[in-house]
Amino acid sequence: MPNGGLCMRGVDGGVRLGSQDAMEKERTEDEISIYLRMLGGFVMVLSSQGDMMFLSENVSNFLGLTQAELMGHNVLDFTHPCDHQEIRSNLRLSSEERFWCGAKRDFVVRIKSTLALQVRSTNLRSTTWKVLHCQGRAKACVGPASVSCLLLTCQTLPVSHTLLSTHTFSSQHSMDMRFTHCDHRVMMLLGYSPHELVGRSIYELCHTLDTNSLSKYHVNLYLKSQSVSGQYRMLVRGGGYVWVESHSAVVPGVRSTKSRPCAPQPLCIFCVTYVLSGVEEPSLQLSLDQVVHHSLSLQCAVTQIRLVLPKVCYLTKR
Repeated sequence: MPNGGLCMRGVDGGVRLGSQDAMEKERTEDEISIYLRMLGGFVMVLSSQGDMMFLSENVSNFLGLTQAELMGHNVLDFTHPCDHQEIRSNLRLSSEERFWCGAKRDFVVRIKSTLALQVRSTNLRSTTWKVLHCQGRAKACVGPASVSCLLLTCQTLPVSHTLLSTHTFSSQHSMDMRFTHCDHRVMMLLGYSPHELVGRSIYELCHTLDTNSLSKYHVNLYLKSQSVSGQYRMLVRGGGYVWVESHSAVVPGVRSTKSRPCAPQPLCIFCVTYVLSGVEEPSLQLSLDQVVHHSLSLQCAVTQIRLVLPKVCYLTKR
């Protein structure tokens, strides 16, 4: 028997696999369930035309729509029309990717969800939008019939975030990404005090090579109200940089009502930034701001040495 399974004969005289194969199948299903819970999302496989070839069973936990309701349909039928061009561009393979399997994909889309409804309905006209962060790779098979697909892990972006560790800080920004508030943890992680950052743009703290990816993340925030930046480099006061990832949501302003009259408040961006590394290349100054702070630090060090040196000489003579 394959896999060393036990041979058992049924009442009809047929042979069926024994308990060992059943146990291995159950163990595999348990492992998949654990991986999906750790992921905090679901798995989706798209054909090059956008057809949903496979979705993990837990998709209903995030969208309210079951695996059976989604498989076989085109993803464009369930996603926001403004996101269709972005989806098509990620489905499309370049000439190089057709020969090299595993090209990375990372994008944010809005997809229909029935979870917000009090009574679950498969009527897609009554659904709401949920923001998905999709990451994965394009798989291409070169042969007589060239076939390609996208293998993606999809995570929903929550409206609010929890500060998970000391290597995390929260901030609020105007819609042009200027700091309006920042918590005290930024001092320990980047060296800047919160009041130093107020009024400054996040682009001033971003490594020049990561400006394009940060701009894409900013545009996603405007269009979809939630987004995740992916990894980028944020400059540290005095020199060097740290790798970070920012999760953000647009917070609507408070509207005036009869019971609570007030001046209309503008939209703002709430951001949670996770610091993923220690300070890299601390002796390297990548902005004028870093040069100024580095010079001030050197001047303070020289001043301290001048103050301490006469005392040391006096004690040495004695």
